[in-house]
Amino acid sequence: MTKFLPIFPLEIVVYPGQELNLHVFELRYRQLVSDCMAAGKTFGIPSVNKDTLNEYGTEVEIIEISKVYESGEMDIKTRGSKIFRIMEVLKEVPDKLYPAAVVYEVEHLPFDTAILNPTLTDLVVKLHRILGTDFNPFEKFKNPLSFELAHYVALSPEDQYRMLSATSEKARQWFLIEHLQKLIPTLEDTERLRSKISLNGHFRKEIPPDF
Repeated sequence: MTKFLPIFPLEIVVYPGQELNLHVFELRYRQLVSDCMAAGKTFGIPSVNKDTLNEYGTEVEIIEISKVYESGEMDIKTRGSKIFRIMEVLKEVPDKLYPAAVVYEVEHLPFDTAILNPTLTDLVVKLHRILGTDFNPFEKFKNPLSFELAHYVALSPEDQYRMLSATSEKARQWFLIEHLQKLIPTLEDTERLRSKISLNGHFRKEIPPDF
């Protein structure tokens, strides 16, 4: 299904279900927000990577305009809904300051799992134990899945975008598992090195080996 969407390109990846707070200061995007609120419509956030507009993005709904400043700038709360693929960008729209796009709604595969892979759960907990945080996916989210975890596992912007374009929940979870299986050993080596360095200059109790 194709549709016409106002777009607000940003250097971030937004996922379905993700809540995102934005400070809107440019006149063209203030107009976009006002128009969407007045008409009860959504807008799209396609991600930008190194000044290049990616073809996949996320349609978002405005939950509320939290504050309007004297300058006209706004604080808004939004929530991601559907993923789209850009078919055509319209940099100029009649009587509007903001750009728009003709987009195609991405049809994901049937939802192939509604639970988190236990291996992924263990890896996420291990990662945050190494990092020294108290993040617990089951305390943060009611039913955490790949999109909920994507911003908590140190993905690069490129990998965040790969997650957005994947069409299967199981595939996204395995993608995160493979990422963490590579990342965690590197962090553990860093922690061991940090521990060794911290001992320099301190009194140490060493037991000499027998030889």
